[in-house]
Amino acid sequence: MDFTFTEEQQAAVEAAKAVFSSVTPDSVPSPALTAGAVAEDFDRALWRKLAESDLLGLSLDPQYGGSGLDPLALCLVLRECGRVLARVPLLESSAAALAVQRYGGAELRTAVLPRAASGELVLTTASSGRTGHGPAELAVQARRNGDGWVLDGVQTAVPWAHGAERVLIPAHTGEGRTILALVPRDHEGVVLDEQISTSGERQAEIRLDGVRLADREVLASDGAWEWLRDLLTTGTCALALGLGSAVLDLTSSYVSEREQFGFPLASFQAVAVQTADRYIDLRAMEATLWQAAWRLSLDEERPTASGALPIAGDVAVAKIWAAEGVRRVVQTAQHLHGGFGAVTDYPLHRYHAWGKQLELSLGSAAAHEEALGELLAAHPLG
Repeated sequence: MDFTFTEEQQAAVEAAKAVFSSVTPDSVPSPALTAGAVAEDFDRALWRKLAESDLLGLSLDPQYGGSGLDPLALCLVLRECGRVLARVPLLESSAAALAVQRYGGAELRTAVLPRAASGELVLTTASSGRTGHGPAELAVQARRNGDGWVLDGVQTAVPWAHGAERVLIPAHTGEGRTILALVPRDHEGVVLDEQISTSGERQAEIRLDGVRLADREVLASDGAWEWLRDLLTTGTCALALGLGSAVLDLTSSYVSEREQFGFPLASFQAVAVQTADRYIDLRAMEATLWQAAWRLSLDEERPTASGALPIAGDVAVAKIWAAEGVRRVVQTAQHLHGGFGAVTDYPLHRYHAWGKQLELSLGSAAAHEEALGELLAAHPLG
């Protein structure tokens, strides 16, 4: 197998590194010192730079102003985004735009995608459901009304909702089907209540009360929600990998310079073993992430190898490693930094908060292991 990234994918990484090189994790007030949100809006200046570097339309077709790359390239850029805790809805907006491209009608694609690629139109997604537990699609009900749809329900913890123009929301029809509705934030019947994430960012509980949408604003194709959910999860794993890599670099630098008893901390065996274990965690996170991203990037008509698990299996494995790995990396970093890790003018505490937010977003590793076991039982390997 060839694990080498293509020239186009590597170019996307270099462009992302150039854009994110000016970003500092401490660009907003500390979540530990702020009662409310650390900022009212996401980083608009950084968003414009991403648009100018053609990174917002990275995976969109050239006809819509994109670069035509695959979700794997998007995950590579998200990894760089996670390294610096970039405060932009890159994952959510990109995933929503890709879902529209893949499952939306021609009229919706033409209206949405060029503006999303240029950064003019900001999208986000709702994927937490009513409480953060259970299937997100069951939190909102969609019913037919003439030539359109009516939505009722609640979605919680919607990231960047106050700064996005449209929210892509899953909803169930009561007939065992799930649709995706692209809902304008200021649409009649839509109410946003502010919530604050563990990382201090502004989120929203979105309540839908008789929200009416035309057919063209709804993605009703089978598999649309499952594909979007897998992409969001894999992208979150990429953010976790970037964050974990930055934290390990920060820790390695600290223990190499900090001395006890006249010797650097890094020279002590107990410290070396702990950092080596976290390095192994990151390599496992990386391998499982690229496997899931590669499966997402395969053409939908390309046959799956005989006996292979559905893509949900690869995503579950990536989630298990990302959720557990990012927690262990951050906890070890805090332990090895001692009290210095809690100093609010040092960036580790902010990485800790973001790492916990990503861990919560991914969910319990035990639950993913159970789901993977059920999948293996239903699809015995050939």
